[in-house]
Amino acid sequence: MFVKLTRSGPRSYVKLVEAYRDDRGVSRQRVVATLGRLEQVRTGGADALIRGLHRVIDGEEPQAPSVRFAPALAVGDTWMLHALWHKLGWDEAFRRVLRNAHGAFDAERLLRVMVFNRLCDATSKLGVLRWLEGTRVPGVDSTSVTHQRLLRTMDTLAERSEAMQRTLAAVLRPLVDQDLSIVFYDMTTIGMEGQSEVPGEIRQFGLSKDGGIRRQVMLGVVQTAEGLPIAHRVWAGNTAEAPTLHAVIDEILALYPVKRVVLVADRGLLSLDNLEWLQTVRIGKTAQPLEFILAVPGRRYGEFNEILGAVQAAQVRHLRAEILL
Repeated sequence: MFVKLTRSGPRSYVKLVEAYRDDRGVSRQRVVATLGRLEQVRTGGADALIRGLHRVIDGEEPQAPSVRFAPALAVGDTWMLHALWHKLGWDEAFRRVLRNAHGAFDAERLLRVMVFNRLCDATSKLGVLRWLEGTRVPGVDSTSVTHQRLLRTMDTLAERSEAMQRTLAAVLRPLVDQDLSIVFYDMTTIGMEGQSEVPGEIRQFGLSKDGGIRRQVMLGVVQTAEGLPIAHRVWAGNTAEAPTLHAVIDEILALYPVKRVVLVADRGLLSLDNLEWLQTVRIGKTAQPLEFILAVPGRRYGEFNEILGAVQAAQVRHLRAEILL
């Protein structure tokens, strides 16, 4: 016997059919039972019959298959970041800097985990562990990531920060225009919570960019015209903006040997000392001056006109000649 579907008008029926041979030996079929319309059978209309057959054949009713739900891990964004990390050569470059830092674990992999977390779902170090419960980072065994190891990796980064900065600059250098680089420098404030105090710490009370006085640190970032960040510095929260310019420019010129640099900064970095110093800066060991664009408040035009007059005249003549060429 077998199951057969037949149609009668718009409806389909499920029938139990038997094949047999008549007296002349001709193969024929006859309907043993009609189980019902197809939609009724699909919604359980024949379940009693099916269970009965199972009892006859197996001695028991069929059991619903056990279903086990496994947690799904987010992987798309981390796979993309992993491919970019490898393509830029950061894995090998940072591994060389962090080599022999810790024998029990690979500090570069933990650094990668923290960077990916900061880009995908920024959390604290403890939050990284919760994030890994639902995220897959290629090449990283999540069981090897502990809170203590994350903190030890951060300590190593602080100890080898200068080597990390040089290594990062070497990797980014091919992405920076070697003939002309327009760099933007700006600072912001990052508020800090907590009441603890540590001697010599950089969390200090200062004027926040959001307004008011709060405990904070100052963050300065340098990026190219294409939006590529190439350097950063962190200062105490009560540091004035203008005095930070010297250290940042010296660092950029040392890390990136560009033939011509144009610095763009806002009025927070404007001071008489900075203007005098900027006019003396040269690119590398050449006579090429550092070019700069600084915002000047309207009320101070007269104050800076005399200082910038000679520089402006020389630069305008140079630019006119450049345009004519």
